[in-house]
Amino acid sequence: MDHGAHDHGAFADDHRTQYQRLRDGHWYRADEEILQRAFAAHQLAHRYSQAAAEGDDAAAAALLPQLIGELGDDVAIRPPLSVDYGVHMAIGDRVFINTGLVALDVAPIRIGADCLLGPNVQLLTPIHPLDPEPRRQKWESAEPITLEENVWLGGGVIVCPGVTIGRNSVIGAGSVVTRDIPANCVAVGNPSRVIRQLEG
Repeated sequence: MDHGAHDHGAFADDHRTQYQRLRDGHWYRADEEILQRAFAAHQLAHRYSQAAAEGDDAAAAALLPQLIGELGDDVAIRPPLSVDYGVHMAIGDRVFINTGLVALDVAPIRIGADCLLGPNVQLLTPIHPLDPEPRRQKWESAEPITLEENVWLGGGVIVCPGVTIGRNSVIGAGSVVTRDIPANCVAVGNPSRVIRQLEG
């Protein structure tokens, strides 16, 4: 994707809604529909976080499937939880997510089965133009994030747009993941780099 967003003029004859452009992974500008969808998700996430924090397991369990697009079995998410839309997320079976997840799911976020996410993890799909003028005009887009099965993200890990982390891999606490990480390895640092291979 062109982070300079030079092709905005190509949308002059585009009859899609801004939300359709967003879902198609193209450049868009937030309009009332997008803001309303985000606000509804924020309200649901707040209600979920409040119910979970108060120990109201039944209420929390009822709210989570309304918030998350695809939700596997035996998923645990400790509050608070923050999302952009929620419906663009898919979470596999037996996933554990510790407190303070920020999942900006403008593009799809897929979390495979048996993943473990430490506290204060950030999964950030949005991108903005590098060129100053389209950025000033509030054009934005996003690229998907995928965590394959059995990935462990340590506390405070930031995963950047367009990144895939391969199955069984471990990302050390505080790392910033700017590029794909292969399966069966340990990666640490900013930007994160592979320091060890694991047996698959």
